[in-house]
Amino acid sequence: MTESKANEPKGRILVLHGPNLNNLGKRDPGIYGHTTLPEINDRLRARGTELGYEVVTYQSNHEGALIDCMQEEAANTVGIVINPGGLTHTSYSLRDALKDTNRPIIEIHMSNVHAREAFRHESLIAPICVAQIAGLGWRGYLHALEALIELSQGEGTQLAPGGHV
Repeated sequence: MTESKANEPKGRILVLHGPNLNNLGKRDPGIYGHTTLPEINDRLRARGTELGYEVVTYQSNHEGALIDCMQEEAANTVGIVINPGGLTHTSYSLRDALKDTNRPIIEIHMSNVHAREAFRHESLIAPICVAQIAGLGWRGYLHALEALIELSQGEGTQLAPGGHV
């Protein structure tokens, strides 16, 4: 194997952050902690590199921008980690766009949404995901990244076409 091939990533993981996540570290630190989004992204990229994967991150407060990014990037990824924020409970368009990627998806929420207000208990995204992680703070992103990488390598549960197990 040539050196350039040895240094190439084994694959790419797309990490999408929805509305208001750009304010992590300032927004309700009692719920979301003090870790900022750039810190989370740096940790994700570092862990991805350790595991031989490229991590592409994107945040927007706009549903259409998240969908545009996903449609541009998904074909070149082995999976998607998404924290849809408030779009979790309201966005059929985001759900449909995620499903159309035919990639395994893990939904992540920093807080335990099931221990919060009732409207946060229902996710439009979860039924099309291989997993949902909630309540682990920024560490949930790392768990999601590692799980997608393991699944893409055939470790553990095998993925069916369309990203479902």
